[in-house]
Amino acid sequence: MSARITTKERLQITRQAMPEQDAAARAANFLEVNLGFTEQLALLEADRCLQCKDPRCMKGCPVNVNIPKFLDLLATGKIAEAAQALLADNALPAITGRVCPQEMQCEAECVRAAKGLPVGVGHLERYVADWARDHRGQVPQFKLEPSGKKVAIVGSGPAGLTAAGELAKLGHDVTIYEALHRPGGVLVYGIPDFRLPKKIVAQEVERLQAAGVKIECNVVIGRTYTIPELRKDFDAIFIANGAGLPVFMNVPGENLKGVYSANEYLTRNNLMAAYQFPRSDTPVLNGQRVAVVGGGNVAMDAVRTAKRLGAREAMIVYRRTHDELPARAEEVHHAEQEGVLFEFLTAPLEVLGNDQRWVTGMKCQKMKLGEPDSSGRRRPEPIPGSEFVLECDVVVVAIGTRANPLLTATCPDLRLNQWGNIVADENGQTSLPGVFAGGDIVRGAATVILAMGDGKRSARAMDAYLNN
Repeated sequence: MSARITTKERLQITRQAMPEQDAAARAANFLEVNLGFTEQLALLEADRCLQCKDPRCMKGCPVNVNIPKFLDLLATGKIAEAAQALLADNALPAITGRVCPQEMQCEAECVRAAKGLPVGVGHLERYVADWARDHRGQVPQFKLEPSGKKVAIVGSGPAGLTAAGELAKLGHDVTIYEALHRPGGVLVYGIPDFRLPKKIVAQEVERLQAAGVKIECNVVIGRTYTIPELRKDFDAIFIANGAGLPVFMNVPGENLKGVYSANEYLTRNNLMAAYQFPRSDTPVLNGQRVAVVGGGNVAMDAVRTAKRLGAREAMIVYRRTHDELPARAEEVHHAEQEGVLFEFLTAPLEVLGNDQRWVTGMKCQKMKLGEPDSSGRRRPEPIPGSEFVLECDVVVVAIGTRANPLLTATCPDLRLNQWGNIVADENGQTSLPGVFAGGDIVRGAATVILAMGDGKRSARAMDAYLNN
């Protein structure tokens, strides 16, 4: 613990607020909402950490960051050492510091949360990671002697990048194959710039490349190469191609013009910069009344994007209440500040259109909450006779994704579950020797940090496999 102040003094420090863009201004631009801590704010917030003997915060971190260690180094002004400690545990700290749901993980376990607000671990992780990026020459690089082993990684999303970083540190020759024209996976096609700027992802990727990781884009595994073909050329393989196949509502009218999956809507804007059309090559419909169906982080990203595209009314249509929203509390709060509307306890029954087959609205039904279902949340039940029409000209469906069978269809020996996800054990080992898998292709659509945890665990297991 820092000797600068006592525990009593630490307890008197209030949580430091993250500086952010004005809500009205940011609702009209795609610049990052959170502006980041100053050094003064970061040191003050780090001083709030009590340096517990039993740091429960670490138990809540899927990638096992030694949180007390990097916070103590930061609090004493040893920022380079704090960055070195953080990077030793986390391959992508500038990303997790921005998009990780800390309030449900490390911060939820913080002792200070019992009688107040937890330490702002995520904000501090972002500060240290950004400092490390701007002072790269002051942070030692991790690299062992070459092992002589070659590893292929399928997908450059959070699981693939994390595994690549860990394996490169262990001395292995790592090649990532990415289907799209830019590395980053869901980090670049799924998360908007106002939450995670593309330049941050690019700089994290560049750091991994500087450590020796090779990346080949425009390579579709299942078409360009198959897993059986890769097995001939590599000593081990890690499959982390995500779950990018959109799920639709299966209601009449979903094939009308003006209906998007959240995948397409966000990919057009995030990866293809459709919000800059016609300066960019890819267009997107700029609806005046945009209805986004769903309540998760993807839905919040889509509805806040619609607002920035000029929608007069950008609405979330969700079949439960505010309390059951699965999205991060910060994202919901930011959406509310930006003027997003919420239609709670509402379920779409049909998408309506005109004679030219353009969307004009959705026929919906009001719901009530019954007994809890398998998710632990109260099950929405329809209220008879409550149907109504919600006027809108664009509908974005953000109710989940599932595994794309393109890769697995060319590898019949790879065991799948009933949803088409790859079956893997706790270390990522699949039914094929030397082939590991992690992230959404194994667990289904989940968070960035859980995918990273899979990548880190699998990398350790792959290293043991390669050494044996």
